Formats: sequence, structure tokens, C-alpha cells
Amino acid sequence: MVALITGGSSGMGLEYARQLAAKGFGLMLVSNREEELAAAAEEMRAAYPVLVWTHWQDLAREDAADRLYDWCVQEQGILPDVLVNNAGMFFFKELEVSDLDRVQAMLHLHVTTVTRASILFGEAMKRRGSGYILNMSSMAARLPVPGITIYSATKAYLKSFGRSLSYELKPFGVGVTTVCPAAIATPLYRLSEKWLRFGVRIGVIRTPRWLVKRALRAMFHKRRVISPSFMNVYLPPLIGMLPGPVVASLWKHLK
Repeated sequence: MVALITGGSSGMGLEYARQLAAKGFGLMLVSNREEELAAAAEEMRAAYPVLVWTHWQDLAREDAADRLYDWCVQEQGILPDVLVNNAGMFFFKELEVSDLDRVQAMLHLHVTTVTRASILFGEAMKRRGSGYILNMSSMAARLPVPGITIYSATKAYLKSFGRSLSYELKPFGVGVTTVCPAAIATPLYRLSEKWLRFGVRIGVIRTPRWLVKRALRAMFHKRRVISPSFMNVYLPPLIGMLPGPVVASLWKHLK
């Protein structure tokens, strides 16, 4: 059994690697951070008796999924049993023309690459008759608010895409699970260690270990969408109830 994990060198991707390796999965780790990727592979080989392959690649390119598929299936001769589309990026600010390159990179990373990878690997898994695809969305999929304009829009796309694709692939033995976590203690949001620890202590932020355990359990049960954390229950409806002028006023003071 082999799991392919994008963004597998740090944060939640590294935690997916740990927990899947503990279950006996060989690991194909993909990241655009070469040093972190090498360190992650070294950690996995030292801690678990599994094979580890690494692949340095920028996944925020239009052809990234096709190149990733070719590396796995054509070069390595491996069709993974599990595909974890975890790689992501984040920025919080009002959009300007100077942000267009970052916007395009996020669109490619969150939308184009995940879509094409899910279809390419999903079709091969479909022919085989088995497989699991796990896509990382976010609670932000339900929060169309200023500052995370592109991030929330791409995560909403992932939630809709994954849910629909699961209906198409499940009859052929392939599960598609979309995970919509609330705040998780990873470097993605660029909070200091002090604030991350404080958030975890008061229960506002969850740990990667907590999230990944629930995500993998849902994936192996072929659940379509999961939204772990009590924040998913109350925060989006509360924000959705705010009148437009209040949201505009809050953003004016935050930016």
C-alpha cells in the first residue's frame, strides 16, 4: 500500500505521512521545499519500516498535476492507493493588482492541480477498482469574507467538487473525502508559536494530529465531507448573520 501526499514536508501533510506510515503505507512525499522534504523523508525512514519516495515540485503551475501523475505512474510505476491533496497556501489582505501573481498561484494550487490530479488518479483508481482520494478544503469554504477572498472561494470550490466527484467514483470502489477543518496549528497561517499554543490551550485551534486522525478515519469509511471541530457548527452561521454594513465596518478596522 502506498500513499501520495502533496505538501507532505510540513504541517498537516507531514502528520498525514506519520499516521499513514504508522498504518503500514509506503509514502510518496511531494513538496516545493527541498530541505524540509529531505528532513521529512529522513524522519519517516527512521521511525517506520516503510519505503519513502520524495519529489520536489512546484504544484502551483498549470501542468503540475500532469507532471505529478507522470512521475508516479510513468517514472516510478506506482499508482498510489491513497492520494492526499493537501498542499495549500494562504494570505490575508485586500486584493490589489500587485497580488495577481499570488492569486493565480493559489488558483492553480487549490483548484487546477487538485482537479486534474483527482481526475487523473481517480480514473486510474477507477480502472483498478479501488482507491482513496482526500482533498483538503476548509471551514473558510463557508466564509465569503474580505481578506480571504480567493482562499475561501477556492475552498468552496473544493468542497463542491469533492462531494460531486465522490458520487461518480464511489460505485467503482474509489472513495473521495473532502475535509473542512477549522483553525489548525500549522505554519500556514503564519501565527507565532506563542499564539498557536495559546489557541490550542483554549480549544480554538486544534492540532494536526487531532485533525488527521479524524480525516483518515472518515476517508477509510469513504465519507464524502467532514467538518470536524465545534467551530464549524457555530462560527459560519454567526458570521453569516452579520449585516453587510457590519462586515464592511469590521474589515475597515482590520485591514
